[in-house]
Amino acid sequence: PPETSAAVPARTRRGPAPVTDVAKLCVCDLLVAECDVNCCCDPDCSAADFSLFTTCSVPVVIGDSHLCSQKAAIYSLDVEANPPERVFKLIDQVNPSIFCIHATNYEQALTFSSPEIPTSENFDQLLKQFGSATFSAEPESWDMNTDDRNLSDANETYRYQYGVPIQTVDAFLRLPSPVVSSWCSDENPAGFLVNQATKCIRSVSVEKCDDIQAVSMLFYINSSILAVPKSNHMVNISVQSIVVQSLNGMRTLLSDSDVLRLPMILDELCINIVLGVSYHITYTDAGEIIEAAAAFVLGAINKEALSIEQSFEISFTQVNTTPVPVSGNPGYVVGLPVRAGFRPQGYPFPVEMIIQTTNKYSQLTILQSTSNQDCLAAQGARAPVLFGYNMISGCKLRITAAMKCQPLTQALLDLLKGQSFPEYVASFGNSQAQDVLDWVPITHLRISEQRIYNTFQSSCQIPVSLEIEVKWTKYGSLVNPQARIVNVTATITTITLKELPSGRERTIPITSSVVFTDVSSPAEPGYKAWPTINAKLPFDFFFPFV
Repeated sequence: PPETSAAVPARTRRGPAPVTDVAKLCVCDLLVAECDVNCCCDPDCSAADFSLFTTCSVPVVIGDSHLCSQKAAIYSLDVEANPPERVFKLIDQVNPSIFCIHATNYEQALTFSSPEIPTSENFDQLLKQFGSATFSAEPESWDMNTDDRNLSDANETYRYQYGVPIQTVDAFLRLPSPVVSSWCSDENPAGFLVNQATKCIRSVSVEKCDDIQAVSMLFYINSSILAVPKSNHMVNISVQSIVVQSLNGMRTLLSDSDVLRLPMILDELCINIVLGVSYHITYTDAGEIIEAAAAFVLGAINKEALSIEQSFEISFTQVNTTPVPVSGNPGYVVGLPVRAGFRPQGYPFPVEMIIQTTNKYSQLTILQSTSNQDCLAAQGARAPVLFGYNMISGCKLRITAAMKCQPLTQALLDLLKGQSFPEYVASFGNSQAQDVLDWVPITHLRISEQRIYNTFQSSCQIPVSLEIEVKWTKYGSLVNPQARIVNVTATITTITLKELPSGRERTIPITSSVVFTDVSSPAEPGYKAWPTINAKLPFDFFFPFV
C-alpha cells in the first residue's frame, strides 16, 4: 500500500568517503628523504629530478581495485617540454566488472586492530573463544540501518545452496573430523550437497564413557535441522538403523531402531558407544531439506581401551529421484566404474541433461567372457569398465553355411556393444546428469580388415572386435590431481566373409577390449617445471645431522 511504502524510508546506498588519498599514495617511494629514480609520485623529487626521468615506473595509483568507483592518480612525462616535466592527473575511475564492491561499510575491515595479548587472567577466555577448530569472526554491528536490514530479511526467500552449512536450532549439523591431528573435532559443519566421509580418533575410558557426549546417540540426533536457513520450520533427525558391533568385530543389525540406546557400564565394559554415524539428507530442487535420517554403528570397549576410531558420513538425495553411485569426488578413483549415459532428443528442443544407462549402476560395459566361450550363448553378459584397468574379453563364434549375413551381423553388434551402447561418458566421477558439459561424447570409428573367409555366397562384412580407448588427464592441483576423462573412442573392426561349402564350419574369435591412456601434459621447462640443478653438495654439508 502507498501509506506503507511512505512510512518506510528509502534505503540509500551512498558510497563512503575514500579511506585512502591516492594522491598521497606512492608504492615506489623506497628511499627516505631521497628521490627514487623514475618514481613520478615520490614527494621527495623536484622538477629538476623529473626532467631527468625516462619513464614513470608506476603510471597509475589506485586504492582498492574491487571498488565500483574510485579515484585514480595518473602519472606521465611530457617529453616535448623543455626541460621534460611530470604530468599529474586525478580522475574518477569506474570498474567495468559487475562483481564490484559498491560500499565498504564494514569499518572494522578498514584498519588492523591490535590483538589481545594473552595473560594469566584472560587466557581461559581467549582459549574458549579461539581454541576450537572454527570460531565466529562476525562483527557485532554493521554500518547499515537496522530497520532497513530487517525489512530486507523479511522479504528475502532463503534456501540452502551448495556448500552452505546445514543449520540446526542451536548451531549447525556437526560432522566430526580430524583437523590438525587425527583426534576428532566436533566443530566441522556439514555442507549442503557436500558428500563427506571422515574418520578420527576419540579419547574414551570405561569409567567416564556415560559422561562423554560424543559417544552417545543423543549427541547426533537431539538437535533439529532447519528446513531452510533462518526459518522456524524444523526437521527432526530420525534413526534409520542401528548396527551393534561386538569386541571381535562381528556386526548385527537390530530389528528395533526406535529405542534410544545410551552408553552404559556393564561388567567392566562400556556398551552402546557410537563407532559410526551415517547421515542421509533428502532435499527438494528449491533447496529445502524435508527429511533427515541417521544410521548408527554401536560398539563396546573394555578397560584396556584408551581411544576409539569413529567414522562419519553424510549423503544427499533429491526427492523423487533415484540416487546413482558416483565413481569419485570429483576425479575418478582407480577401480571404480566409468559412468555413461545418453542425451535424449526432446521435442521441440533437445533435453539439456544426460539420462544414464539402464544397467544397474549406469556404467560403461563390455562383453563378459564365459566359461564355454560360446558367443551366441554369451549374449547379455556384460562386465563394467573400471577406471584405470586395461581389460580384454572375448568368445568364439562358430559359423555354418546355414547362417544368414544380416541377422548374424546384428547379433554380433548386440554382443559387442550391448543392447543400448551409451553415447556419453562422465568426465568426472561425480558429474551430474544436468551438467551436460561435464559429459564426453563417445566417438565411433569403423575399420575393415582384409581377411576373407569362404562362408557366404556373396561377401558379407561382420564385426569381430570392439576396442575402446579412454584418454584421461590429471586435472587441478599438482598436490592432489584429479583424474578427468577427456576423450573416448569406440572402434569396431569388421572382416569380409565369403561362401563356405555345405556341411563345413569355421570358428572366428570375437574380442572386446578397453585401454586407458594418460594424456596429461608435462610441465613446460623453465615455466612450470622445477629447475634442474647439476651440482654436488660438500660431504659435510649437513654436519652434524645425517
